[in-house]
Amino acid sequence: MSEPLVIVGNGMAAARLVDELAKVALGRYAVAVIGDEPRLAYNRVLLSSVLAGETTSQDIELRPASWWRDRGVTLKYGCVATEIDVGRRELKIENDESIPFSKLVLTTGSSPLRLNVPGADLAGVHTFRDSRDVDLLLTLAAQKKRVVVIGGGLLGLEAAYGLAKAGAPVTLVHLMNRLMERQLDAPAAALLKSLVESKGIEILLNANTASIHGETRVESVELADGRLLEADAVIFAAGIRPNIALAREAGIPVNRGMVVDDHLQTGASGIFAIGECAEHRGVCYGLVEPAYEQARVLARHLAGREASYSGSIVATNLKVSGVSVFSAGDSMGGDGSEAIVLSDINHGTYKKLVIVDGRLTGAVLIGDVADALWYLELIRTRQPTARIRADMMFGRSLATRSEAA
Repeated sequence: MSEPLVIVGNGMAAARLVDELAKVALGRYAVAVIGDEPRLAYNRVLLSSVLAGETTSQDIELRPASWWRDRGVTLKYGCVATEIDVGRRELKIENDESIPFSKLVLTTGSSPLRLNVPGADLAGVHTFRDSRDVDLLLTLAAQKKRVVVIGGGLLGLEAAYGLAKAGAPVTLVHLMNRLMERQLDAPAAALLKSLVESKGIEILLNANTASIHGETRVESVELADGRLLEADAVIFAAGIRPNIALAREAGIPVNRGMVVDDHLQTGASGIFAIGECAEHRGVCYGLVEPAYEQARVLARHLAGREASYSGSIVATNLKVSGVSVFSAGDSMGGDGSEAIVLSDINHGTYKKLVIVDGRLTGAVLIGDVADALWYLELIRTRQPTARIRADMMFGRSLATRSEAA
């Protein structure tokens, strides 16, 4: 008889875990997926493309209903999990139904941060995180509403691009002195800013949001330096917070995320966490690829195979506001590192490779990202680069040809 395995969350991490389980442990578990979003799992990375009208909401679904059915998965979406009874091995959902489990996997993701500023609760203040947000923002754009997006990281840039492409006048406000400061050095961020501005988006850096004004709805945003930005709507896109309440209330150890070991198990036996809600060795990963790596390891562990997770090399490989951006590893460099840089501002291209002790440890690419996956492979495998150093900036084909010669 199959063991009952319940997955809380029906996002990208859950879908990948089901896929990996089907490869290594098909039939071993009776899998149920419980999710609060009222739809099948979808590619959250493409939400800005839906907002921009470049694809449809249906097109970003990861798998059709038949795929889940063929793998014997019971899907309950539009359901909110309310309590984990660790002792009784039961998950309770909001209609008072209880679902028994032998193993429980939490893939509850994260929620967007809302700044604690006066006016944050006014009508017209929104977030950008899931497909329900996109539907609302599409309505704003269709009405040509003036929108202020707060946050110059990935989320903020994606929201700004989607809204602008859909027809809304957009101003992006960012607290720091450059865009995507965690992933990009100053020259890369400056190029990205220029490319994004060329798409009609106004960008204000070193801009601290002080308050949001309006009688009953948003009318303007005031910055700390006194500037007043007229606005019909405000989008908070200034970071995320792991969804840990379900675990915390069950007595499962949490810090910023749900604390997991190298088998992705929490402090409660048989209860696991992967994706944005998990904290491994003090790190919460807010990106898709680490969640996929965790899903692969957990599936093998649940299949009884030897598998452990030692952490991920963080990499971003996306179109940000219509601009191709790649960042991986230690892209800033530090003591003992050296950088090879190729900058062609007129053609919208910037490349930086960081080398430590003869090995590639980080990379930043803007515009031309054709060799991104090769650079990521070099970073992950720690392959010596001495023989390809002279040509590696120009891509895999030239570098490997010169190495063979």
